[in-house]
Amino acid sequence: MRVKVFSLPSSFYLRDRQTAGVDCRIDKHHDKGNTGTCLVMLTPDAERTLCTFLGIDAALSEHDIESEVIAATEYVYFEAHMLMSPTSFATAIRLCEIAEQKGAKIALSFSDPGVVTDFRDSLCKILTKPIDLLFCNRHEAFSWAQPDNMEIAVDSLKKIAHTFAITFGAGDMFAGAFLFSITQGKDFLTAGNLANFAAATVVSNYGARLTAMKQQQILL
Repeated sequence: MRVKVFSLPSSFYLRDRQTAGVDCRIDKHHDKGNTGTCLVMLTPDAERTLCTFLGIDAALSEHDIESEVIAATEYVYFEAHMLMSPTSFATAIRLCEIAEQKGAKIALSFSDPGVVTDFRDSLCKILTKPIDLLFCNRHEAFSWAQPDNMEIAVDSLKKIAHTFAITFGAGDMFAGAFLFSITQGKDFLTAGNLANFAAATVVSNYGARLTAMKQQQILL
């Protein structure tokens, strides 16, 4: 089997986010380097293995943090993939410190079972006290709790997060929709219903992006 992996210029992602209506304040941070890449290998029964290369994201430093943006936000959300690089891990620690100082809530995604297993010590440093919101799938929950038992995993997650969601597919879409909903003043049940619907929609769609029309249909 031959696999060709390539990275796209940062300007591609900048245009993509701007088209989606996302405010990106990175004009002054156009450093040289490769974008992140994720090689996804699927088995016939739909099990997947992710091989992640962080690219320029591994060089994130606390100088890239904009405190005034954190002060104006309700939730700071980041991925456990940041723990894979000493530089970006230090940035994650500082990000949490600033969020606490500015009164912003902290939301974290476990990202991948391998990250939870291989960078457990780093995660423990992030989770010295419970964060506000945690997203993980069941494999990541089991990797954290260690026994493959949902009841034990739930009890374990209660110790590190005030609120958490365990997903069974399309975790990124679920997290995004859930965060959108609760920051619009919706309760957790409403947010969960929207997130489930959005996740179900994206997994039935070809590609990782929904059209603007489908996004609007989800919100109706």
